[in-house]
Amino acid sequence: MSEVLDASALDQLFRNARTYRGSAKAWIDRPVTDDLLRRLYELARMGPTSANCSPARIVFVRTPEAKAKLRQALDAGNVEQTMAAPVTAIIGNDHEFYEKLPKLFPFADARSWFVGNQPSIDVTAFRNGTLQGGYVILAARALGLDCGPMSGFDNAKLDQLFFAGTQIRSNFLINLGYGDPASLSPRSPRLDFDEACRID
Repeated sequence: MSEVLDASALDQLFRNARTYRGSAKAWIDRPVTDDLLRRLYELARMGPTSANCSPARIVFVRTPEAKAKLRQALDAGNVEQTMAAPVTAIIGNDHEFYEKLPKLFPFADARSWFVGNQPSIDVTAFRNGTLQGGYVILAARALGLDCGPMSGFDNAKLDQLFFAGTQIRSNFLINLGYGDPASLSPRSPRLDFDEACRID
């Protein structure tokens, strides 16, 4: 059995972790290295998905050229904070994920479960790609990065800019970097257990 993480680890992942957003002041001018992004993915890819389908495809937007492309798809209220973030991860879902199943799930002919069944492809890609986006957030926090997950962009435009000619569809964005705690507002409330859960 795994051991319970200590309080400082739980604080870093959940209790003290915050969403950095709102303005350019949210981010400290400190680069995020290629090595750190690779380490982030190495952690995030270990999270479970159904039949190990792993449909998430991630573009780490960092260069000025890529940022200029991304800017074209952003809602006006998200431009400043996103341009200031050292990296923005585009979390996309590959709707041809099943082509990788012979490698990822070699125990059965899992590819045949999806070929020609578009509703199943779409719901599986969206559900599991979203899960993997959550794993990216936790992996980033575990490695000392702060996150600003968001929607607020034109999905069709972004797909045209970054995923043309593929079956990858954008899901959401995560700004990544080192946040400035001085930019934070008080944490919004959360629902209590009895408001959100029940034990049957």
